[in-house]
Amino acid sequence: MNSLDLSSLHPHTSPDGRILHITLDHGRVNEMGSTELRDWEQITAQLIDGAAQALITSSNKTTRSGKRIFIAGANVTERSEWDDAQVKAHVRWQRETLAALRRVPAFHVTVVDGLALGWGTEFMLTADYRVATPNARFALPETGIGILPGAGGTSELSRVIGPNQALRLGMTGEQIDAQEALRIGLVDELAEDNEAAQARASELAQLAARRSPTAVGAFKRGVLASLAMSESDRTELEARAYELCVDAGEAAIGRANFKAIIAGESVEWGPRRDA
Repeated sequence: MNSLDLSSLHPHTSPDGRILHITLDHGRVNEMGSTELRDWEQITAQLIDGAAQALITSSNKTTRSGKRIFIAGANVTERSEWDDAQVKAHVRWQRETLAALRRVPAFHVTVVDGLALGWGTEFMLTADYRVATPNARFALPETGIGILPGAGGTSELSRVIGPNQALRLGMTGEQIDAQEALRIGLVDELAEDNEAAQARASELAQLAARRSPTAVGAFKRGVLASLAMSESDRTELEARAYELCVDAGEAAIGRANFKAIIAGESVEWGPRRDA
């Protein structure tokens, strides 16, 4: 994974290659533009085809005044000479890139320790679990500059926090703190500080990385795909996902090593198999 030619992201992997950690630290405020989108496409492709079973995203960015930054928006500067068609195509690219990252067959936990504005809040929607610190702040300011959150903030945010809270954030641009984000479900857990948040993210990633990659990937696909399905379709999807684990031999490995797994020992799972 470290051999990737990434110009904006800083990846490193755990010694066993099962956990990928992306540290954001680029530009003035980790703004997301074309360079970053190309890098995220590479990361997504590697997570689909590679061995990593967990992804941690966080940021090291601090402004000169000491303000912590997660992602403070899109790179609007690069669009200064673009026509309307280019802008629309670019935002479609953003939306498709984040949607693909959301579906990777790995457990994605993100740590937010600072400002997550616009694209930063939308990026969080790609994560399976979100840990924040008291430094975290969230907002969708787009409607104040004549646009709307176009990389998932309009179409996906309400699935996480409900339509009323999504309308509140998107239509008013109100900035909320970490406690309020926890209350409405925008984040899943609040840590004491960045060190504690990183430790918690690492703990969760390690738990996911120890499990069957086929089972973890199938479970995530089943959960996400079932959100818009009828009950009968959801149960059939679950049945096919379970049977994939059986057909891949992972269920047999689990049965054969049950006592070792219960005792907390590591097990050699097979390579990830997709449906």
